[in-house]
Order: sequence, then structure tokens, then C-alpha cells
Amino acid sequence: MSSSSLLPLISSFTSLPSTNFNRTIKTQTNQAQGFRVSCNQTPDDHNDKKLILPQAQKLVIPNVDRRNLLVGLGGLYTATNLTSMPSALADPIKTPDITSICKEAGAGVNNKEKAIRSLKCCPPSLGKTIKDFVFPTDKKVRMRWPAHAGTKEQVDKYRAAIQAMRDLPDDHPHSFVSQAKIHCAYCNGGYTQVESGIGNGDKDIQIHNSWLFFPFHRWYLYFYERILGKLINDPDFALPFWKWDEPAGMPIPEMFVPETIAGKPNPLYDVYRNADHIKDRIVDLDYGGTDRGLPNEKQIESNLCTVYRELVRNGADTLSFFGGKYAAGNDPVLIGDKSIGSVERGSHTAVHRWVGDSKNPNDEDMGNFYSAGYDPAFYIHHSNVDRMWKLWKDLRLSGHVDPTETDWLDASYVFYDENEDLVRVYNRDSVSLNKLKYNYIENSKEMFPWRNSRPAKRNKNLQVTTNSDVKKVDQINFPVPLNKIFKVRVKRPAVSRSVEEKEKANEVLVIKRIRYDSGRFVKFDVFVNDKLKDDVVTTTCDPEYAGGFAQIPHGRMKNMFMLSSARFGLTELLEDTNTDDDEYATVTLVPRTGCGDLTVGKIEIILVPVAAV
Repeated sequence: MSSSSLLPLISSFTSLPSTNFNRTIKTQTNQAQGFRVSCNQTPDDHNDKKLILPQAQKLVIPNVDRRNLLVGLGGLYTATNLTSMPSALADPIKTPDITSICKEAGAGVNNKEKAIRSLKCCPPSLGKTIKDFVFPTDKKVRMRWPAHAGTKEQVDKYRAAIQAMRDLPDDHPHSFVSQAKIHCAYCNGGYTQVESGIGNGDKDIQIHNSWLFFPFHRWYLYFYERILGKLINDPDFALPFWKWDEPAGMPIPEMFVPETIAGKPNPLYDVYRNADHIKDRIVDLDYGGTDRGLPNEKQIESNLCTVYRELVRNGADTLSFFGGKYAAGNDPVLIGDKSIGSVERGSHTAVHRWVGDSKNPNDEDMGNFYSAGYDPAFYIHHSNVDRMWKLWKDLRLSGHVDPTETDWLDASYVFYDENEDLVRVYNRDSVSLNKLKYNYIENSKEMFPWRNSRPAKRNKNLQVTTNSDVKKVDQINFPVPLNKIFKVRVKRPAVSRSVEEKEKANEVLVIKRIRYDSGRFVKFDVFVNDKLKDDVVTTTCDPEYAGGFAQIPHGRMKNMFMLSSARFGLTELLEDTNTDDDEYATVTLVPRTGCGDLTVGKIEIILVPVAAV
């Protein structure tokens, strides 16, 4: 089915401003509770320039565990410029000089000899001193546009800008290769915490799996966009975004599909994509490594439910949406009690994996952090991920507030800007799109098509009475392996809370100390109070499905086990499953892929105070 043929189906689906702080601000408490190795440039010997429906369908399938048939497993359906130094009272992550204190990314990589993209990810050195960021003084706001609905002029300009970037020498800081290597270096251990005064290079910086995820990628795209504009001498140039939260925008945009345009290589084409997912296919925002074979209308429904879950149900407070706190001195491999944000572990990871080519040794391009930046689709995907941050704030729900801790506000990174200058940027300066002079084109009628995708309340006739035969959490000897379905009952901190009590605090399931092999794509799904009859198949749009935990490989690091945590909102889920009065919640973990040696260290339910907007 083509994008145009989706239109009849699609038609049936019906920021807070930043505050200027002095950099000597004392460490604050977040009201929401949460939230020298030299590297010499060497030529690469790789060709890096290659070019809504709340009610879910139920099936009756006897004699199988219906959770293994969850739609998702497969086969079911056929600021002002501030230049003073950060506060000495805080210890935020601070990226060092990226041109001198840098090392080869992903030490210990499996299949290193078969790697398609280079692991030498250090940027070129032009001998420049790092400057502090200055807000742009542009008169016009760059308006990012939906990639599926761009005008011919927008598409032609975008192709011309990417081609100009590809035409630069690889060792130019604005080149296609240099821009791709940014993600490799920041996400696969290219930089250490020495600039933050921590160790002698023994602790890496990793911007994923923490509250650094959103601001880092916002800065990355900010400079990428301005570099592209300068390359074609267009000061108003704006990136497209892959609007996978709207039915019409869910297929991969057509301009990325053809290998050639008018007999010339299409600069937006990348050979290392999953060929089965490229043309006339709707992205799967809950992708677990296996095609589910859903009819288009069911895939659209699943995607809308996923976005609702990530921005509303599982993103109900700062820490649940952004991810856990990460400051200097923390080991990015061992932050076992720091959670990964709702969007990062969900639709963000799903799209990476869905686009990447699993036939490649290391799942290049989009399927691995070190190679993802070599696919132009990476940037439009992350443009929409950045937009999720904006939409989350635009909802103006209680709890939807940016972090306020100094460790987050003063965390900083270094990039080459559009003038080839090294610039240090801070999280605190990333919160206002108005000051950054860009925004997103929105159709008011389609802005939140997923807002009506809250799961329908469970029909009590489909439920059984109890899960009393399941062990309680204090009867389990943790950590537990997740090589098979695991169920446990967890005591809740309160039951039958009033509306007023729910407005003051969210009930959250926390799965802690998830230990997994970072060289694998891993995913498991989470159900809560799955007290259904055996002939009822649970889908991604049903209330029992709390969401999933998924991770993209970190460069195929051999025996490199990492720790993480995940949070799942329960307040709505308990209402929708008719279990708000239950003293215990039954939690079911279902391994999907890469979980053979994954373990879970702790499971608990907590109340998280809600910060007012």
C-alpha cells in the first residue's frame, strides 16, 4: 500500500519558556523527583559515502501462552548568553575538548574486522579554542517540516544541502562523515569525564540511558541544521522530521526511497537499510526485531497507542520521560538505578532497529549507535524525537516540566558550529525553541492524533478473579534471569486513591538493575494485572500492556554488560484494568529478543510527587 492509498484510512482517525539562571545557582531538588587518550585522525578505508481505535482486536488461540502472541512478537496477523563557569557546588557532565581528548569508540567490539563503518570517530582538529555558545540573532524562525508533506522546493533544497555535505572532504568538520561520527563518539565511549575532574580517562561519557538523551540530540541537530543551511547559503533552511506519530507520516518518507534521482545518486539514500521496510511500509513503533505482519489499520492503531503511552502514561513525570540522573563520577555502564526515558526506550529504539539492516554484522547503519549517523534517515527520525520533547511540554500536564537540578542544567557538550568554531553548549540553553530560533510546522487538526488512544477500560467479563498463586516480590531471590516469562506480585504503596491524591502523585512501577549484554539488541515487554482468560490475546493497545524495555547495541561490545532501569506509569493502567482496589499488582515480564543472559535486580512500585506546570 502506498502512502497516497493510505489517505482514506488515515482520514478516519480523527513550551514552557526557559528561565535564565546564574551559573552559580545552588543545587536544587527537582520537585518531580526525577527526573587523555590522544586520537590522531587516520583515513578510513571504508566507503562511508554510500549512498484512533481504543478497542484492540482479540483472537482466540487455545493451548498457547497468549502473552507470547502479543502484537509485537510476530506472525499474529499472517536564553541570554551566559559565560560564567558552572557552579562548583554541582558536578555536571562536561565534555572535554573533542579534538584532543578523544579515543577510538567501542573498544572490544565484536566483528570489528567486519565493521562497515569506521570506529575512528574523533573529529578533525583545526587548532581552535572552545567558545561559549551565543544564542542566534536570526530574524526568522527556521520551521521544520513534515518529511512526508514537503514541497518540491523544500525537498530539492534538502537534497542539495545533503549532497553539498557529502561532497566535502571527510576530514572537514562539516562533512557527511564527520557529522556521522559525532554520534559514534558521544555514544560509544569516545570521550571521558576528565574535564569534569573525574579520574584519568577511566570513566566514559555516554549520553544515552539518562537525562542527557534529549538535550544532547537537540544540540546535535541544531548545529547539523545550521551547517546544512550555510552549505547552500540559505539562512532559513530547516530540517524535515519523520512524523511517525501521525498516520500519514508513518511510512518512511518517499524522498528517502529511490537509489537515484534523474540518473544521479540520491543523497538521501542509504544502502544499509532493511530492504523489507523501505517502500510502502508503515514503521512499527513497538518493533521487537520481528515483523508482526499487521494490517495497516492495526499497525497505525498500535503506533498511536505507543505514542500515547510514552508521552502520557509512562511520561507522567520528569524522570520517567527524560531518564535518570547522570552526573560526573557516575559510571555509564553501572548506573543500575537510573532509568531510561519512556521515548528513548520505546519508539526511538524501535525506529532505529526497524530501519537498520539486521543482515549486517553489526546491524549497520541505524541498528547500531556507532553507525546510525551514516543514514540520513537518522536525522529526520531524531528531529521527530526532539519534537516529542516539545509535544510533551505542549500537553501542559502536571509533571511535564524540564529538570531543574544544576547537574542537568550545567551539563555541557562541544560541537563544531556552522562557522567551524568549537562551541560549548549547556542543557539549560536547550529548553527554549524560541531562543534557538527553530520550531515545527504543525497542523492543528492532526497535532495530537494519539490523544484518543488511551486503552479502553477492560471488560470485566474477560477477567479471572485472582493471581494469588503468583509469588510476592519478597519471596523472590533477586536477581532473576529473564530467559522465560517471569511473574511476581508487588505490593502497592496505596490503594483506592482519590482523584485529589492521584493529582498529587503518580503511581509508578520501577524495574531496576536490568543487566544486559550491550552488544545485543534486547527487548522485553511488561504487563501489569494481566488477569485475563486464557483465550484472550493481549495487544499493544490493551490496558494490561505497560510497555517495553529495549536497547540498541552499543558497538557490539564483547561481554560488556550494562545496567539500567525502566519506569512504567500505573495510575491510568490500574483504573483501566479494574484493579485500582487491589493491594498487590501482578507484574509479568515477557522476553522478546536478546534476553538469554539478561537479569532483573529489583521490582517495586512507588508514588512520585507531581510537579505543577
